[in-house]
Amino acid sequence: MLDFGNNDQVLRTPEAVEIDWDAELRKHARWLRAVVFARVGEPQAVEEVMQEVALQAVRQKAPIQDPTKVAQWLYRLAVLQSLLYRRRQGRRRKLLERYRQSRDDSAGAPGDPLEWLLRGERMRLVREALARLPSRDAEVLLMKYAEDLSYEEIAERLGISFSAAQARLHRARNRLRGEMEARIGSPAAARRSRDSS
Repeated sequence: MLDFGNNDQVLRTPEAVEIDWDAELRKHARWLRAVVFARVGEPQAVEEVMQEVALQAVRQKAPIQDPTKVAQWLYRLAVLQSLLYRRRQGRRRKLLERYRQSRDDSAGAPGDPLEWLLRGERMRLVREALARLPSRDAEVLLMKYAEDLSYEEIAERLGISFSAAQARLHRARNRLRGEMEARIGSPAAARRSRDSS
């Protein structure tokens, strides 16, 4: 309630209504999933986008004044999160394509056919492992190694501190290493089995 000094003129602001988001999201989940699927076109992406919708609903910056408008607000939120997802995926695809192109261009034509085959196999394994990583890990790895950005440049572009960029890149490298080892087998495990024979 705002008071302007005159007791006759009191301006009342509408009170925000408490909304049970868990119940509302369950109530509208089926049709919201259909909206998201129609926008992103990928069945595996629907859950990811719906998580973002739920998170944004709980974090809402401007409380909803009219509980009858929850469905309309959730619809707009689902459309927005679907568009943001598609934008992120488009950026990721472009980064991966640029990375592939730069690697293909820099590979050249080696003289040894065996080296050429091994290089191609390694590149394929790295691409597959990158595709299985979370997008934020793949992005930071591509920024560092495909775009040749420094830690400072990565931190600036992501809006994080220098040490956070280092930590994120370190974790991404470890996850990539784990994906590669899972795909081709752990070198440490191969050495142990060879040594025990």
